[in-house]
Amino acid sequence: MASLAAPLPGQDLARRQERDVAPAPKRDRARRARKSIIPGFRLTMGFTIGWLSLIVLIPVSLIFVRSAGMGWDAFVEVAFSPRAIAAYRVSFGTALAAACINGVFGLLIAWVFTRYSFPGKRLFDALIDLPFALPTAVAGIALTAIYANNGWLGEPLARYGIEVAYNPVGITIALIFIGLPFIVRSVEPVLADLGSDVEEAALSLGAKPWQVFVRVIFPAIMPALLTGFALALARGVGEYGSVIFIAGNMPFKSEIAPLLIVTQLEQYNIDGATAIALVMLAISFSMLLLINMVQAWSRHRMSV
Repeated sequence: MASLAAPLPGQDLARRQERDVAPAPKRDRARRARKSIIPGFRLTMGFTIGWLSLIVLIPVSLIFVRSAGMGWDAFVEVAFSPRAIAAYRVSFGTALAAACINGVFGLLIAWVFTRYSFPGKRLFDALIDLPFALPTAVAGIALTAIYANNGWLGEPLARYGIEVAYNPVGITIALIFIGLPFIVRSVEPVLADLGSDVEEAALSLGAKPWQVFVRVIFPAIMPALLTGFALALARGVGEYGSVIFIAGNMPFKSEIAPLLIVTQLEQYNIDGATAIALVMLAISFSMLLLINMVQAWSRHRMSV
């Protein structure tokens, strides 16, 4: 009797096909009906929107509202003055240069930490995270003491006509210091998961070392590298504490945009500070959006 009750092969195939072609809403409802250890979608989505609104959306929207009340002419006069444009150039230029340098050397450091073992590895690995814990003002004072014209490294460099402190070069060094951990910590887990067996397989198939890196390793770590690059760039654009000591803060030369905002606030020009902040927000968002689009394209290309 059991054998008679069993479905025929054709009937079983028909049932599987009927289940596979079931309407998508029906399958989605069945999937949502499954029990989960986390709260439901509506509750978690409500908390997410509420928290993001309090922390991000409302403060950012107030910048737009405050700037809109200035009027277009007053906004352009403050936000696009020659001094403000020079400050934008210094902030975004040095942040981009520091992020690019960190992208190269951060990748190299992450490679050494994941591929080699050497004495003091844990100590050096812990030092990478030092900029996260060290107050930025302390870092700025230390860098200024080292790279000033009478500092340990600044004095011998000054003899050859190389001035580091109190110009954009010093700002770039400060941003390299605070942005390096973002690159290393973003790339390091991906390299660890990739493993060295992938390299050995490529080499055994006749690939040269540079071909292994360009065609095998770099495409795999590119999304993580772009993530670290975006984080380092964003941190560099908004950095203040470690920069003001080594920058010199000279208008049209080494004045950064965050310092210009603070200067406007000290003069009780809140509208002017808001206008400059809005321009920085727009440029930063555009740059991060472009980086995220490139990152999404890279992931899509890797998955195909």
